[in-house]
Amino acid sequence: MNNRTATSNRCREFFGISWLSMTRCIVLLLSVLCLTVFVDEVKAQGSPREQYVPVLCVTTGEKPTGVVIYVMVLFVERDDAKGLDVHFINGPGRFSQKAQAATSQAIARAAQALGVSPDSWSVGLSVTDPGITVDGGSLSAMVSLTVVAMAKGETIPRDRIISGTVTLDGRIGPVGEVALKVTTAHQAGLHMVLVPAAAHSKWKTSPLTQVLQVGSVGQAYQALTAPQNSIAGDLSRMSNEPRS
Repeated sequence: MNNRTATSNRCREFFGISWLSMTRCIVLLLSVLCLTVFVDEVKAQGSPREQYVPVLCVTTGEKPTGVVIYVMVLFVERDDAKGLDVHFINGPGRFSQKAQAATSQAIARAAQALGVSPDSWSVGLSVTDPGITVDGGSLSAMVSLTVVAMAKGETIPRDRIISGTVTLDGRIGPVGEVALKVTTAHQAGLHMVLVPAAAHSKWKTSPLTQVLQVGSVGQAYQALTAPQNSIAGDLSRMSNEPRS
């Protein structure tokens, strides 16, 4: 009886692991297929550009912790002007409905604030970290400004990041856990962190990580894309601009 029980347990364990692995493989396969379909579509429309974007997140629970994850951004400018087209690809991670809505709105709002039209843009977004679900809108400023930079043929260095939303009037909207996100960015080796001007949290600064409060999309974009040797002058001038 003991041998049968042990054998039965091993069988359940084997098939349980196999089923779990199979489920993960199916999810990954579907994600790859979705990504492949989107890539094929954008290739037919033009030459796609790709960039991996760092995003500051905070885990839920009694003791929240900060993490840096990466979002893959695929961008293509179509020949038509049928409107902004944003695809959220499930896999390896996911975007919540709230994050999807905030990001789509932010792309359109950032484009308007910076004087460019998104009507011919196709954008594909994927969370590269397996099992992660991005909730909330704090990634939306970073993703939207990256998309605009790609459209303009400019680049945001990978050691710069912003946590914030984009408001209807072109401001950088508030987010939570600013101090924790600044600490996380420093620990991850990011050299510049932009936070909303409305943030009143106290955070520990480091000579290796520059923290800048920005009020508008224009200020944020300027700081994120500025050449390294011009940042000091740009920031000095920006600090004198109104931040309402």
